[in-house]
Amino acid sequence: MRKIIRKGKAMAGKFAYNVRRVVMNNEGDQITGWLIVILLVVVVGAFFLNTYQSTITEIWEAIVDKIYDTFGI
Repeated sequence: MRKIIRKGKAMAGKFAYNVRRVVMNNEGDQITGWLIVILLVVVVGAFFLNTYQSTITEIWEAIVDKIYDTFGI
């Protein structure tokens, strides 16, 4: 059990180090790449929200109604 815990802590440490290294890297190419990714997510999200707005609203209302029915609110 201790080996598993030790190995898990080592993996978590490596993961945290890699995340810190990626976040702190401020090279222009990486920042440009992240901006492109964010732009694509926003554009695709806007398209889906615009196209399927009525469907999303119906699904959300069905979920809320189900919660109300389940908990008697």
